[in-house]
Amino acid sequence: MTIFGLVGIAGGCSLLSFLPLKFGTAGYLLPVALMTASYALFQAANNSVTMLGVRPEQRGVISGMLGLSRNLGLITGASVIGAVFAFASSSADLTIVPAEAVASGMRSTFAVAAILITFALTIAWLSSFLSRRASSNPV
Repeated sequence: MTIFGLVGIAGGCSLLSFLPLKFGTAGYLLPVALMTASYALFQAANNSVTMLGVRPEQRGVISGMLGLSRNLGLITGASVIGAVFAFASSSADLTIVPAEAVASGMRSTFAVAAILITFALTIAWLSSFLSRRASSNPV
Protein backbone atom coordinates (compact mmCIF):
# COMPACT_ATOMS: atom_id res chain seq x y z
CA MET A 1 0.00 0.00 0.00
CA THR A 2 2.94 2.32 0.61
CA ILE A 3 3.91 2.07 -3.04
CA PHE A 4 0.33 2.68 -4.21
CA GLY A 5 0.18 5.77 -2.02
CA LEU A 6 3.42 7.12 -3.46
CA VAL A 7 2.22 6.43 -7.01
CA GLY A 8 -0.96 8.40 -6.30
CA ILE A 9 0.95 11.31 -4.77
CA ALA A 10 3.37 11.40 -7.74
CA GLY A 11 0.44 11.26 -10.14
CA GLY A 12 -1.37 14.08 -8.33
CA CYS A 13 1.74 16.27 -8.36
CA SER A 14 2.29 15.55 -12.04
CA LEU A 15 -1.32 16.46 -12.82
CA LEU A 16 -1.02 19.66 -10.78
CA SER A 17 1.97 20.71 -12.86
CA PHE A 18 -0.11 21.00 -16.04
CA LEU A 19 -3.85 20.35 -15.50
CA PRO A 20 -4.75 23.77 -14.00
CA LEU A 21 -3.27 25.41 -17.10
CA LYS A 22 -5.98 23.76 -19.23
CA PHE A 23 -8.91 23.62 -16.80
CA GLY A 24 -8.28 26.51 -14.41
CA THR A 25 -9.57 26.14 -10.86
CA ALA A 26 -11.41 22.94 -11.73
CA GLY A 27 -8.04 21.46 -12.73
CA TYR A 28 -6.95 21.63 -9.10
CA LEU A 29 -9.78 19.54 -7.67
CA LEU A 30 -8.95 16.08 -9.07
CA PRO A 31 -5.18 16.23 -8.43
CA VAL A 32 -5.62 17.58 -4.89
CA ALA A 33 -8.23 14.91 -4.09
CA LEU A 34 -5.92 12.23 -5.52
CA MET A 35 -2.93 13.50 -3.54
CA THR A 36 -4.92 13.75 -0.30
CA ALA A 37 -6.28 10.21 -0.50
CA SER A 38 -2.92 8.83 -1.60
CA TYR A 39 -1.08 10.60 1.21
CA ALA A 40 -3.47 9.08 3.76
CA LEU A 41 -2.94 5.64 2.20
CA PHE A 42 0.83 6.09 2.22
CA GLN A 43 0.96 7.39 5.79
CA ALA A 44 -1.14 4.59 7.27
CA ALA A 45 0.71 1.86 5.39
CA ASN A 46 4.14 3.32 6.09
CA ASN A 47 3.44 3.62 9.83
CA SER A 48 2.10 0.05 9.96
CA VAL A 49 5.11 -1.40 8.15
CA THR A 50 7.51 0.59 10.32
CA MET A 51 5.88 -0.52 13.57
CA LEU A 52 5.32 -4.15 12.48
CA GLY A 53 8.75 -5.48 13.42
CA VAL A 54 9.18 -3.46 16.61
CA ARG A 55 9.32 -5.27 19.96
CA PRO A 56 6.57 -4.21 22.39
CA GLU A 57 8.99 -2.59 24.83
CA GLN A 58 10.38 -0.36 22.06
CA ARG A 59 7.10 0.77 20.48
CA GLY A 60 6.99 4.09 22.34
CA VAL A 61 10.53 5.07 21.34
CA ILE A 62 10.11 4.00 17.73
CA SER A 63 6.72 5.72 17.49
CA GLY A 64 8.28 8.92 18.82
CA MET A 65 11.15 8.68 16.33
CA LEU A 66 8.66 8.07 13.53
CA GLY A 67 6.71 11.19 14.49
CA LEU A 68 9.90 13.23 14.82
CA SER A 69 11.20 12.14 11.42
CA ARG A 70 7.82 12.86 9.81
CA ASN A 71 7.72 16.38 11.32
CA LEU A 72 11.31 17.12 10.33
CA GLY A 73 10.52 15.95 6.80
CA LEU A 74 7.42 18.14 6.63
CA ILE A 75 9.29 21.21 7.87
CA THR A 76 12.27 20.67 5.59
CA GLY A 77 10.06 19.82 2.62
CA ALA A 78 7.92 22.92 3.06
CA SER A 79 11.03 25.10 3.24
CA VAL A 80 12.67 23.57 0.18
CA ILE A 81 9.48 23.59 -1.90
CA GLY A 82 8.89 27.22 -0.86
CA ALA A 83 12.37 28.07 -2.10
CA VAL A 84 11.70 26.22 -5.37
CA PHE A 85 8.49 28.24 -5.81
CA ALA A 86 10.24 31.55 -5.12
CA PHE A 87 13.01 30.65 -7.57
CA ALA A 88 10.61 29.42 -10.27
CA SER A 89 8.36 32.47 -9.99
CA SER A 90 11.46 34.68 -10.42
CA SER A 91 10.55 37.10 -7.70
CA ALA A 92 11.79 37.85 -4.23
CA ASP A 93 8.65 39.82 -3.40
CA LEU A 94 5.55 37.74 -4.10
CA THR A 95 3.22 40.66 -3.39
CA ILE A 96 4.11 42.33 -6.69
CA VAL A 97 4.67 39.31 -8.93
CA PRO A 98 2.36 38.91 -11.97
CA ALA A 99 -0.20 36.08 -11.97
CA GLU A 100 1.60 34.33 -14.86
CA ALA A 101 4.77 34.11 -12.79
CA VAL A 102 2.83 32.63 -9.85
CA ALA A 103 1.26 30.04 -12.18
CA SER A 104 4.68 29.21 -13.61
CA GLY A 105 6.10 28.88 -10.10
CA MET A 106 3.29 26.51 -9.12
CA ARG A 107 3.79 24.33 -12.20
CA SER A 108 7.53 24.14 -11.61
CA THR A 109 7.07 23.44 -7.91
CA PHE A 110 4.72 20.53 -8.49
CA ALA A 111 6.96 19.17 -11.26
CA VAL A 112 9.91 19.15 -8.82
CA ALA A 113 7.70 17.53 -6.16
CA ALA A 114 6.67 14.82 -8.64
CA ILE A 115 10.32 14.11 -9.41
CA LEU A 116 11.21 13.88 -5.70
CA ILE A 117 8.27 11.59 -4.98
CA THR A 118 9.23 9.40 -7.94
CA PHE A 119 12.68 9.12 -6.35
CA ALA A 120 11.05 8.08 -3.05
CA LEU A 121 8.88 5.60 -4.95
CA THR A 122 12.00 4.07 -6.50
CA ILE A 123 13.57 3.67 -3.07
CA ALA A 124 10.38 2.09 -1.67
CA TRP A 125 10.08 -0.29 -4.61
CA LEU A 126 13.74 -1.35 -4.40
CA SER A 127 13.41 -1.87 -0.65
CA SER A 128 10.32 -4.01 -1.13
CA PHE A 129 11.95 -5.96 -3.94
CA LEU A 130 15.14 -6.63 -1.97
CA SER A 131 13.27 -7.66 1.18
CA ARG A 132 11.12 -10.13 -0.78
CA ARG A 133 14.24 -11.47 -2.48
CA ALA A 134 16.04 -11.87 0.85
CA SER A 135 13.10 -13.68 2.45
CA SER A 136 12.76 -16.09 -0.47
CA ASN A 137 16.48 -16.97 -0.41
CA PRO A 138 17.33 -17.83 3.22
CA VAL A 139 21.03 -18.18 3.98
